[in-house]
Amino acid sequence: MGGPDLIPARMLNEFAYCPRLCYIEWIQGEFIDSSDTTDGRFQHRRVDLEKGCIKDDEHEPIHARSVYMTAPEVGLACRIDLLEGDGFRVTPVDYKRGEVPEIPEKIYEPDRVQLCAQCLVLRENGFECVEGIAYFIRSRKRVAVKFDDELVKRTKDLIAELRRVAERGIIPPPLKDSPKCVRCSIASICLPDEVNLLRKISDADETETAPHIRRLLPDRDDAKPVYVIGQGHTVRKKGDRLEIWNKDEKVGDAKLREISQLSLYGGVEITTPAMVELMQRCIPVIHFSYGGWFHGICIGTTHKNVELRIRQYQSATDPERALLLARKIIAGKIRNCRTLIRRNDSEVQRETLVTLARLAKNAESANSADSLLGIEGAAAEVYFSRLGCLLKGTQFSFENRNKRPPRDPVNAVLSYLYAVLVKDVFVTLLAVGFDPYLGFYHRPRYGRPALALDMMEEFRPLIADSVALTLFNNKELSKNDFQRTGIGISLTSDGKRTVIEGYERRMETEIRHPLFGYKVSYRRVLEIQARLLARMLSGEIREYPPFCTR
Repeated sequence: MGGPDLIPARMLNEFAYCPRLCYIEWIQGEFIDSSDTTDGRFQHRRVDLEKGCIKDDEHEPIHARSVYMTAPEVGLACRIDLLEGDGFRVTPVDYKRGEVPEIPEKIYEPDRVQLCAQCLVLRENGFECVEGIAYFIRSRKRVAVKFDDELVKRTKDLIAELRRVAERGIIPPPLKDSPKCVRCSIASICLPDEVNLLRKISDADETETAPHIRRLLPDRDDAKPVYVIGQGHTVRKKGDRLEIWNKDEKVGDAKLREISQLSLYGGVEITTPAMVELMQRCIPVIHFSYGGWFHGICIGTTHKNVELRIRQYQSATDPERALLLARKIIAGKIRNCRTLIRRNDSEVQRETLVTLARLAKNAESANSADSLLGIEGAAAEVYFSRLGCLLKGTQFSFENRNKRPPRDPVNAVLSYLYAVLVKDVFVTLLAVGFDPYLGFYHRPRYGRPALALDMMEEFRPLIADSVALTLFNNKELSKNDFQRTGIGISLTSDGKRTVIEGYERRMETEIRHPLFGYKVSYRRVLEIQARLLARMLSGEIREYPPFCTR
């Protein structure tokens, strides 16, 4: 991968605290704000403003804020919160948001290392620096740190080790049962307990799950998708909100901080200020045709995790490795199809369930992509032959799966839901750092999001098919929600709104994860699966575990 020229002193702090945290945040470029990091920026608001200057005068007093310096020889860069001194004798002051820790040193080692790194930078730039100060904002106390030989050696050793880790390009293993993980802002990216559990299961070659696993993921998703459907609508920005207008009438609005994505169906316009604001916030804007065909996506700067995309390309072009992943994905899909039939079809024959179980097992041992495709087709034929039996007390019926265009209301709803689901998987893959267009099972084709189609396979029965059955069985959809277009059937605007409402209810539903034991929403499950795929590609876990309900 090549090593970095200069290591930020703050990253040295992270490396001393947790090497994996540093690697994910710096090398892979992933970061999520938490209440702690947000509060930290607020507490730093004054010292982050550049103020004062350093003059080349040994008698001039120094009092400068947010001073940026580099030291090429030692290989460091740093931004010093506050630099105090007299002439060339200076003291760096580092602001800490919390209270003075109750330990003998009164300051944790990572913070001492960061201050010492600043000292090394200052010395290389010709300053005399023998100690630093950590100022704890909540305690309003200053703690002095002496830069003795032991601390300097420890700091230099960490610089060398961090450089070796970066050059090697292998992510450090997660911490085990560490209290550091509980409040870590990137725990939902790192997945420390999840990765350790999967490694344990893989090493023991067993399927038993741990009786307890810490809950490291957020309890709920604060940001939600916004859908705008129909010709003539315009999306505008006003203050910290998005407003949706239909000609001269405002028909809806949403707070920008509560939006995870904006999906526009049909001839919906969006103003330039709204688009720029969304791009700056990395909120994707997804464009669809009126009928739900995916046109494209507008998003801000792309993900920085080049390392992940390199591994994705290597695996996708390796037929053996691509087949290994594809077998897991299709086996998971068939098992979920079987679960849906077993739970909801009271008249299903045992032979049907046995056939699906056998096909899922065959998928895991398929010797070629063509063979796997045949197994999936056979399973789909068995599954869709029973799907119509799950429509209870409704005026709609289902005989077989058809599309482009769908020829009956049930197929119209299924096609629409698959398009919405692949959109969510597409956005999730982008957020994790993948290229959604290069898959392992679906072959690359112009405009085809192959990896998104791969990842949605195991969720088709659990999310899309389940939502369709619920909408029809609860009589939320009627014949008035459909219209004939040529030889096909499509949803009306009202019908689309009903389908999306049902889909969003499903995505917000919390279920117990079959492997990890905690409750999590389907929307969060998509992200977990994408991150587990990334962990598999990086070699941290041996196999990709598909999400299969019981």
